[in-house]
Amino acid sequence: MNFALEDKSVTVAPLVLLSVLDHYERTNTKGHKRVLGVILGENNHNSNIVRVTNSFALPFEEDEKNSDVWFLDQNYIEQMMEMCKKINAKEKLIGWYHSGPKLRASDLKINNQIFKKYASQPVLLVVDVKQQGVGLPTNCYIAIEQIKDNGSSTEKTFIHLPSSVEAEEAEEIGVEHLLRDCRDQAAGGLSIKLTNQLKSLKGLQRKLHDIILYLNKVIEGNLPVNHAILGKLQDVFNLLPNLGSNEGDAVINGLATGTITNSDDTTTNNLRKALTIKTNDELMVIYISQLVRAIVSFDNLIENKIQNAKLNNKENKKENDKDTEEEKVDDVEEANKDSKKSDELEKSEQKK
Repeated sequence: MNFALEDKSVTVAPLVLLSVLDHYERTNTKGHKRVLGVILGENNHNSNIVRVTNSFALPFEEDEKNSDVWFLDQNYIEQMMEMCKKINAKEKLIGWYHSGPKLRASDLKINNQIFKKYASQPVLLVVDVKQQGVGLPTNCYIAIEQIKDNGSSTEKTFIHLPSSVEAEEAEEIGVEHLLRDCRDQAAGGLSIKLTNQLKSLKGLQRKLHDIILYLNKVIEGNLPVNHAILGKLQDVFNLLPNLGSNEGDAVINGLATGTITNSDDTTTNNLRKALTIKTNDELMVIYISQLVRAIVSFDNLIENKIQNAKLNNKENKKENDKDTEEEKVDDVEEANKDSKKSDELEKSEQKK
């Protein structure tokens, strides 16, 4: 089964993030130019997951003023790939990375002119080495042919792929060891939870700010309308409580009761009602799941009791059979004794 490019997701190993950060810190240029390298891993057509497991740095130079001027040593890529094959033949070149933090104008040319030779669908991993907010510092892209809205010829463009950071068991041990050195040992569990919640809320605020900026640019005509993005935003909004129309609810309530309420009170009532309905729906799901869990537990308990009763009956039956067999043996022995006694009496009488 072949998966579409839009359905794929990327998993990045912590080793790759550490390698990119080490590459950036070792370069340490005055202008803080971005660094570029190759990512290795697995990208099978039969799987919807692209696994990035390793990477190596590349010598790279570019002109900040002219995006068409850049240099990348292809001979170095081939030499490094030969050495990587000797170490781990399963890891193949699946794309490239740079330290971003955003896409550049020359990224498409680098992707198509260089890395298209080594991979049919090269993945671009952008790592924000100086992340200020919360969330993952990775963004993954893949180039596709996209038809323009006016129906003219197609053009290459990057589409975003969801990414996550996943580690193997050996890597998890190393990551935990590093986190142990980074964490404040004096901080308690409650302070850590509150800090994580605060970071999450700040991240949510930043995402909402980005959505507002995008929608404003679309309204002003600075960006074209993208129906896929608007559909995703509509799915997000559908998850929110349905507050309804304040004016419509106020009119309906006024006609039904003969009174007109204040709009602020109506807004508060609508919000309270919406949140109550949302909470009740979630509690109903929890209640039903608990009922199902209790029923399954009772069923398992009954089955267990039935099995125990059957085992007890079998054991009792075996004991009864043993008792009956022992009684039979005793009866036979007593009968043999009686017969012997009668024979002895007969013999003694015959002698007399």
